Amino acid sequence: MVDLAQFVVGGLATGTLYGLVALGIVLLYRSSRVLNFAHGDLAALGAFIAFTMLVQLGWPFLTSVAVSLGATAAAGALFYFVVLRPVKEATLLGRIVVTLGLALVLSGAITLLWGADTKVFPFPLSELRGYRLGGVFVSHLRLGLSAAGLALMGALYLLVQRTRVGLAMRAVSQDLVAAQALGIPARRIFALTWGLAGALGAAAGILTAPVTLLTPFMMLDPFLKGFAAAVLGGMDSMPGAVLGGWLLGMAESLFAGYVSVKFKTTLAFVIIILMLMVRPEGLLGREFHRRV
Repeated sequence: MVDLAQFVVGGLATGTLYGLVALGIVLLYRSSRVLNFAHGDLAALGAFIAFTMLVQLGWPFLTSVAVSLGATAAAGALFYFVVLRPVKEATLLGRIVVTLGLALVLSGAITLLWGADTKVFPFPLSELRGYRLGGVFVSHLRLGLSAAGLALMGALYLLVQRTRVGLAMRAVSQDLVAAQALGIPARRIFALTWGLAGALGAAAGILTAPVTLLTPFMMLDPFLKGFAAAVLGGMDSMPGAVLGGWLLGMAESLFAGYVSVKFKTTLAFVIIILMLMVRPEGLLGREFHRRV
């Protein structure tokens, strides 16, 4: 029973990171129906920027994180204005290929600037110290990562659901023409959405780096798991992205504990296939109908 509780706690901590990655993917898909395959590389870029601020410049942790989030948000918004907006008439597949190109450019730039060697990300919390509750050990690191992830999720929910900016984002995602007719600056909203997604990615990268270590391709697996969580919860549902991340994290933890560690990575893709067969719109998603 203790083992089960330990697996569930570990799965929830990992699932929070998956949910954070999934939120960035869902945020962009809701607004523009574009799957950003560069999301993981933007996250890695954010982690490396924070690493540079911490190690090479000696800045405080929170200052380094804030600069990293701001820089990655600016990179996301710049990509929308410079690259994605000029190709807005391209097909959906064409825009996806553009994001794949950005992913290759970012991974190459990271390797060129920081090298391909594995680096240790200096994080203020430890995996070895923590709390033991009824035989279940919760490390300071896992607890901190979960708390930070939940705080970011809550902040994004309040922004989208309780502010005028969030109302404009929802209006643009539901009916672009009507939103523009009402005077909503759609281009700025799209740029803001890309910036927010970039900042979420950077936060996910910074929170993942202490667990996976710092490499140019550190976010490949978390991105694929975040994508699986988005499909599981619903590509147009932010609560679904969080729920999908938690379910996937717990499923992986239980599968690794009771079945096999070697094949836990494939579990996400099995879940994607099953979900697309049974409920293509996801657990909390709605079927998308385009008006003509």
